[in-house]
Amino acid sequence: MHKGSRRSSNQVRKRKRKKGKATQLLEYGVVSTLLPLIRIIPLRVSHLLSRLVGNILYATVPGRRRIALENLRNALGPEKTEEEIRRLARRSLQSFCLTCLEIVKFHSFFKSENAREMLRQLEGIEPLFLKAKKTHEETGGCIFVTPHLGNWEFLPHVSAIVGIPLVVVARPLDNRYLERLIYEKRADTGQFIIPKKNALMMLHKTLQQGKSIGLLPDQSIRQGIPVNFFGRKASTTPVPAILSILYKKPIVVVACCRKTDRRGFEGVVSEPLWPGNFESEKEEIFRLTEAMNQTMEGIIRKYPEQYFWSHNRWKTYRSSRELFR
Repeated sequence: MHKGSRRSSNQVRKRKRKKGKATQLLEYGVVSTLLPLIRIIPLRVSHLLSRLVGNILYATVPGRRRIALENLRNALGPEKTEEEIRRLARRSLQSFCLTCLEIVKFHSFFKSENAREMLRQLEGIEPLFLKAKKTHEETGGCIFVTPHLGNWEFLPHVSAIVGIPLVVVARPLDNRYLERLIYEKRADTGQFIIPKKNALMMLHKTLQQGKSIGLLPDQSIRQGIPVNFFGRKASTTPVPAILSILYKKPIVVVACCRKTDRRGFEGVVSEPLWPGNFESEKEEIFRLTEAMNQTMEGIIRKYPEQYFWSHNRWKTYRSSRELFR
């Protein structure tokens, strides 16, 4: 494909992604209307609603269903039957819907004055994140990473409650009105959010100041490096490994997962992944990135129904130039 063709196709994709003001305002109106309704319904009803909406998405969004089924077959096919694969794909969409509802319902919980006391009611969360805080204090800041598993949006809130100064990298939404609404809600609970684009300089400053950073590194990116994830090469961001090597900081994998009986949550905090002595920086970046992926994979295998399988995690980029080729 010629450069001009690639450039024009990229421009078409950008135009498709850009929403008009009327569409953005309509989406904002719908969401802002639903928020107070979601807050007042009981959590039990939220579970039922998430199941209903997840089933509807599974039935009516064939593209996402196909991606989820294909990912699950490739990742867990040797261990699961086809019926189990389909059930996991459906429950994954239900889990995603429940995450969205929980974010709204727990917002007032996280910003309340007695949030620390209330946090103790979520068994398994506070002790592990106190362990994470200890790692943060002993290392003068570290690199926390989490997959899109369970309720990943809880983690910055919990970090703020236990006293970990954290800078979170987030992808800007394609609706500026919703983005303003959601980021304001996040800021209410003490989070510091920076946009994903051009975030590297801010991350350098964050680690230099002794703070920790939070990243979601389990999505395919054009500038990624190919490392194993569930037995297949997946384009993965090298940023956590690069920062780890540059500042001698550990990578710590964390997750907040729902208990199997759906009564509360349990936290997961891995052992720190440290950069070692190396002759080749390139090889060390690959080693650390793969170790990070393997640690995330181990947690996902324990809670496969709570992982966001509908993302095209193993997407390939024919026109991109691989880093560190």
